[in-house]
Amino acid sequence: MIAALDLSELSRLRSLAEHSHAVITERQDAGGAYPAAPTFSAYRGYAWLRDGSFTAEGISRYGDLVSAGRFHDWVNDVLRRRRAQVDSLRAALGRGEVPPNEAMLPTRFTFDGNDGSDPWWDFQTDGYGMWLWSVVTHASRHGLDLSRWREGIDVAVDYLVAFWDRPCYDWWEEHVEHRHVSTLGAIHGGLVAVGTCEALRSAPWSAAALKVAADIRSLVTAEGIVDGHLVKWLGSSAVDGSLPACVVPFGLVAPDDDLAAMTRAAVAKDLDFDGGVHRFTADVFYGGGQWILLSALLGWNLAVAGDTAGALRHLRWIADQADEHGDLPEQVPHHLLHPGSRDEWIARWGTVATPLLWSHGMYLILADELGITSKDS
Repeated sequence: MIAALDLSELSRLRSLAEHSHAVITERQDAGGAYPAAPTFSAYRGYAWLRDGSFTAEGISRYGDLVSAGRFHDWVNDVLRRRRAQVDSLRAALGRGEVPPNEAMLPTRFTFDGNDGSDPWWDFQTDGYGMWLWSVVTHASRHGLDLSRWREGIDVAVDYLVAFWDRPCYDWWEEHVEHRHVSTLGAIHGGLVAVGTCEALRSAPWSAAALKVAADIRSLVTAEGIVDGHLVKWLGSSAVDGSLPACVVPFGLVAPDDDLAAMTRAAVAKDLDFDGGVHRFTADVFYGGGQWILLSALLGWNLAVAGDTAGALRHLRWIADQADEHGDLPEQVPHHLLHPGSRDEWIARWGTVATPLLWSHGMYLILADELGITSKDS
């Protein structure tokens, strides 16, 4: 793929990767957390497991073991401190009780690992599966000892094995009443990562983790496929820009499976416009623009499926969205699905989050997948 680029474009793409690494590491909290967006009113002061897990993967691929390790240390400490909370939730479940959403683990944390003080759509399980996948992938890539993060891994697995099938908010913090296929995919990816990891084979939850992963595959096969592609939530017929993650990296569907191809095609048909990918057709958040991270996700899937030209199309589109400083936003307004809704969000929260660390992390992932960040290519 490098051969398809002239030296000027290759330099531009590599420079953005270098800047992306700097954006992420320079803004990383001293305690290890990756802020979602350091200057955006609604995200400032918080770190999400979802954003951070993908950001850490980009940093790990870039070869920065120190920054990625600090993030995983932070998550491990946050979850280790939640041991009693998870034990209490599991005990309630064992008594036949249904803990309220407010009692569940949050989706975002302050940098010191506490709950937020302001209301949020907090009950989301995807990030816990994403972190399991991210930390095991990082350790495997660099030959690291997972015992460093074992306490947090134990807590996350126990939590997911107990509550994997419970409805919760999706990646976009909406529709708490549904079971979302992308959420199930993330949990599957995390549980398979730990359940098949040789260093964790002796864990008491190993068999249970793999059983839940198998149950997720059965459930999605039975209720999460319409017209040959994955759907937004069980019982829906719509698609979502997050669905390719069920293929790469979370392995709910193999990249060469017809279901994967149909899902990529459905997302491209409904949500891809000139290389930028929308979240979903009914999206009104800031008018429903195109998301950097979703363009990278689809590009990542295309690259793994062998469509390197298609993947490069998305990488180029992302690079074109960088501002004069090289920073990447959460979304761009060039092709809005619901333009009449944009101004109300600007009035409520200000301009779109820029830089969004998750956007930069996903750029690093796609650039690495295409060999752009390899200085020897």
